[in-house]
Amino acid sequence: MAKVLIVCGGTGGHLTPGIAIAEELLLRGCACTLVVSRKKVDARLIRNYPNLEFVEAPGAPFSWNPLPLVKFLWVQTTAFIFALKLLSKNKPDLILGFGGFVTAGIALPGFLKGIPFALHEANRVVGRSNRFLSRFADRVFLPVGVELPHLHTEKIQFAGLPLRKEFVPMTREVAREQLGISPSKKLLVVFGGSQGAHSLNKWAQDCVGLLAEKGVSLYCLTGLRNEMPSEVVTETDSFGTVRSWFVPFSDSMPVVLSAADAIISRAGAGSIGEIVRCRVPAILVPYPFARDDHQTANAQYLVARNAAKIVEESNLACLLEEVTDLIFDDSQSSDLRENQSKMDQPDEARLLADSLDNMISSNLDHQGAAIPPTEA
Repeated sequence: MAKVLIVCGGTGGHLTPGIAIAEELLLRGCACTLVVSRKKVDARLIRNYPNLEFVEAPGAPFSWNPLPLVKFLWVQTTAFIFALKLLSKNKPDLILGFGGFVTAGIALPGFLKGIPFALHEANRVVGRSNRFLSRFADRVFLPVGVELPHLHTEKIQFAGLPLRKEFVPMTREVAREQLGISPSKKLLVVFGGSQGAHSLNKWAQDCVGLLAEKGVSLYCLTGLRNEMPSEVVTETDSFGTVRSWFVPFSDSMPVVLSAADAIISRAGAGSIGEIVRCRVPAILVPYPFARDDHQTANAQYLVARNAAKIVEESNLACLLEEVTDLIFDDSQSSDLRENQSKMDQPDEARLLADSLDNMISSNLDHQGAAIPPTEA
C-alpha cells in the first residue's frame, strides 16, 4: 500500500484541497496522513473528518522583524526535528505540499531523505514560500497560464484547485430550507475567508439596515476570531420583517453559497473555487495586504472572463451600490453564473490523484531497477 504525506495546514485554502486529495487517494487504496497546523481553523475543520488521519506540526510564519524572526527560526528548528521523526515513522512514498510554513518544515527534511515531493500552488501569483520550495519539487502543479521560469517545463503540470467530494451545489430552495431562511427575500452572503475580514464585517454591520430596506437579508461569516453569533431583525415598511445573521464559521459552505443570490468575498483561491462550483454572482474584494497581491491577480482573472466583479478595498463606499445593481439584475447574474460554469473543474481531484499515482509508480519502478536481481 502506497503512503502519501499531505502537508496542508495553516489556512482553509490549503487544508480543504488537501482533504479533497486525501479522499480521492483513499478510494484508490492509498494510506494518507495529513499534516496540519495548530491553528483554530484547522482544528475546527478536521473534526468533521474522523476517517482521516491528521498530525499537528509546529510552525510559525516568516518575518524580518527581530522578535518574530527569532520565533520563526526557533519553531522551524523544532519543526525540522519533528519532521525527521515523522518521516522515519511514516515512511511515505510521496510528500504533497500546498505551501506555507508548515510545508517548508516537512518538505526540506523529506528532500534530504530522497522522498519524492509534489507542490501545489492555487493562486495566480506563486507565493514566496512556494517559489523557494519549487526548487526541491519533482512536480509542481500550477494554475493554467502561471509560470515559474526557473523550473524545467517537464516538472510543471497545470491544474486547478480540488474541492472536497461533499462540496456539491444544491438548489436555492433546498439550501434556504436547510438554513432556515425564507425563500421570499434576496440573500447576500458576506465571506472573508476562514479567518474573516474585519473591513467586510464592519461594512456588513453598517449596511445591514440599508440592505433590509431594500428587502435583502444578510448572512455574514465573520471568522473564528468573532465567536458570538447574532441575529439582526429589521422591521421595514415595504418588506416587513427582514432577518440577517452574523455567524463566525460554517461547516456547510455548499449550503450557504447555494442559498445566496449574491456574495461579497475575499479573493483567495479556495474561496473562488467554491464560488465557481456553486455558481454564485460574486463581488470580490481582494485583501490589499496579501503577499505579492495575489488576491488581486485571482480576482482579475475572473473579471477578465466576466465571471465576477471586483471592488477594491479602498473603494468600499461604492460597494452597496454595486451589490444593489448585481442582486436585482437577473440578466447580469445569469451571465456571471454561465461564465463561472465554463471555469469549473469538477474532475480536478481525480486528475491530480492520477498524476500522484504515476509519480509513486515511477519512483517504485526506479527503486526496483536500482536493486540488481538475485541470482538463482
